[in-house]
Amino acid sequence: MRLRTTADPSGSSTMFKFFLLCTLAVASRADIGEEDDVLVLKKSNFEEALKAHPNILVEFYAPWCGHCKALVPEYAKAASMLKAEGSEIRLAKVDATEEADLAQEYGVRGYPTIKFFKGGDKESPKEYSAGRQADDIVNWLKKRTGPAATTLGEVAQAESMIAENEVAVIGFFKDAESEGAKAFLKAAEAVDDVPFGITSNDAVFSKFEVSKDGVVLFKKFDEGRNTFDGELNKADLLAFIKANQLPLVIEFTEQTAPKIFGGEIKSHILMFVPKAATDFNDKMAEFKKASEGFKGKILFIFIDSEVDDNQRILEFFGLKKEECPAIRLITLEDEMTKYRPESEAITADNIIAFCTLFTEGKLRPHLMSQDIPEDWDKNPVRVLVGKNFEEVVFDPKKNVFVEFYAPWCGHCKQLDPIWTKLGEKYQDSADIVVAKMDSTANEIETVKVHSFPTLKFFPAGDEHKVVDYNGERTLEGFTKFLESGGKDGGAPAGEEGEEDEGIDVSTHLGLV
Repeated sequence: MRLRTTADPSGSSTMFKFFLLCTLAVASRADIGEEDDVLVLKKSNFEEALKAHPNILVEFYAPWCGHCKALVPEYAKAASMLKAEGSEIRLAKVDATEEADLAQEYGVRGYPTIKFFKGGDKESPKEYSAGRQADDIVNWLKKRTGPAATTLGEVAQAESMIAENEVAVIGFFKDAESEGAKAFLKAAEAVDDVPFGITSNDAVFSKFEVSKDGVVLFKKFDEGRNTFDGELNKADLLAFIKANQLPLVIEFTEQTAPKIFGGEIKSHILMFVPKAATDFNDKMAEFKKASEGFKGKILFIFIDSEVDDNQRILEFFGLKKEECPAIRLITLEDEMTKYRPESEAITADNIIAFCTLFTEGKLRPHLMSQDIPEDWDKNPVRVLVGKNFEEVVFDPKKNVFVEFYAPWCGHCKQLDPIWTKLGEKYQDSADIVVAKMDSTANEIETVKVHSFPTLKFFPAGDEHKVVDYNGERTLEGFTKFLESGGKDGGAPAGEEGEEDEGIDVSTHLGLV
């Protein structure tokens, strides 16, 4: 065999290319950037990140999204907190507008969407369900990756847990295997956004003046601590925690919204008030005084009426900044129902009387309505408001097809030219009426609107039937629907149909 001693350009080139490809492959695997301790992920490095960091929380965001922008500092703070602790848990983010395939793969439909990938499992990530403050994020992640309750073997550990968290729950049990302790741990497993500790240490008992088995909720507001005095079972413990973990009065913000609207208390009284007002503290004192008698029944919330991001909520309640301060009450059960007090004076007595009537079931819902326009029936698409709605849609001789819309809704704007053409098509019909109603300014007791646009058909007759439209949002689809008498593309109201592609009211207002 002869050895080659001269350079072989072809062989050198091949070796160089091979070396370059290897180098690029290694570089691409390592190319996971960071911004403020948050990993920056793309489709090209996503799987590599899951391998390198088995427990990772990923935010899918859009650069223009206001909710995403508000989350940035708290998300980065949470990432830094975990990194400082030496935790293996990492936080990451994906620009879903740039990484559309990745967003589609994980079912991203709104921003921000936050998912937790545990143990490197990319097939079934868990939706993040807690608040949007750093402590909430960290506590939720620790619950998902560690024990439900931290064992506190000495006073310093208990003091540290209380000092570092807005709210902390500690179970005091002489026997960690007792039935009460087991019930406490089951409750701890069910709560994502509050840290739990458990102790059997005599010094810890003594430090916090606990003489027998029990549970104490420590917090940095209101009373400072609450002691559970019921039967030690999961249900009662959860009720105790839910009733005491929020302040008597809480401000609505981007960060507190998930706690407020994701909690167990579904009846909320809201005070709209400018924080810069000279009498703000006086109004708050009256509001807080009234709240004390409704703890665990009604959540008391105040909203700064001067903040731009809060204007949609004022609009939702039919309020303008100039009309504040004002009080409104809403229930967030299966249907959202709003109530308005007779007196606008914000005093503890008035608020207590208003809430008492509500808890006794003696209040009638407050339904908004605009005045009937003079030309409401002069155009191809009839204009409905609360005051003329039932008269028009329940006319026994008419089949009425209604679009419930919001002026700011992009989907509604896209539908508008098609809906106008539909109105023109049936303008001279003797028994078909095409109509629309601004549901941000008008409300109907018989029809609850949860997303925009919502399309409903009211067939002729005395039965007051309502049919949901679930077909294609095209002129042809609408025409087939009307010509079939509301059968082709429709479903009786309340039955499950195709998923609505519109904007959900609660999501838009920040109520989830």
